[in-house]
Amino acid sequence: MRRAAVLLALPLLAAAPERPPVVGISHVAVQVSDLAKARAFYGEVLGYAERQPAAQHTAIFIVNERQRVIVRDGLPASQDERFIELAFEVEPGVVPWLESRAIKFEAPVNDADAGGRRIAVADPDGHTIQLIERAGPNRVPVPDRRISKRILHAGLTIKNPDAADRFYKEALGFSEIWRGGRPAGTINWINMRVPDGTDYLEYMLYPNAPPDRRQLGSAHHIALLVPDIQQALETVRARTKAGDPNHRANPNVGVNNRWQLNIFDPDGTRVEFMEPWPMRASDGR
Repeated sequence: MRRAAVLLALPLLAAAPERPPVVGISHVAVQVSDLAKARAFYGEVLGYAERQPAAQHTAIFIVNERQRVIVRDGLPASQDERFIELAFEVEPGVVPWLESRAIKFEAPVNDADAGGRRIAVADPDGHTIQLIERAGPNRVPVPDRRISKRILHAGLTIKNPDAADRFYKEALGFSEIWRGGRPAGTINWINMRVPDGTDYLEYMLYPNAPPDRRQLGSAHHIALLVPDIQQALETVRARTKAGDPNHRANPNVGVNNRWQLNIFDPDGTRVEFMEPWPMRASDGR
């Protein structure tokens, strides 16, 4: 009895909180040099309607009920980086979980432009990653002119995939679903799916020299899901003029054997359209 009493008197260790679900990409934020030109691209070409922003010098484009693209102006001519942040939607409870993992984060802020309460962290490569506890669904305006209704993935430059894995895989719970590269036998890209959804992050591997301005604009990209790449191509061409480089873009089959089409915003940030399924042997467009 005495021994049992001693044991009962010992303090109980608090159980570590469980990681709240990470359900998918919430938004991608990019910076541009001319907001009017960006509106022509994201609003007119891609067909996304705008939501009234809370911040000045900002445009918010609604992709679907849970995803958006945020565009901010003020990009200096000398600045190569155009990505501001990549945001993932999480269920409530992320703050105590981050604290339990000793992950540094900024104080939570209610952010109408982000669509909820945001908690900012930094990944091992210094990219700003926001975790969004969404306040409610985005209202998708009508008429609907969207070429794509979903952000499938986003790309970030990664120097050391092992270090990135310690953050995205071990801490956040992402899992690898594919890797590949060019030429055959090399690994340039690793796809990491969110733990509680099907959106994913694409590691764009640059283990040696950092990417130059052109490479950075292509590596830091937004990938939009489309059911038919030919229809996406025809819509892009109908909404652009002959002198626009995007008017001359052509589809290609990626290393993952899916049809893709790459176009670029006025500051060189790549937007990739991708079909959901690998190309069939008879599908020779």
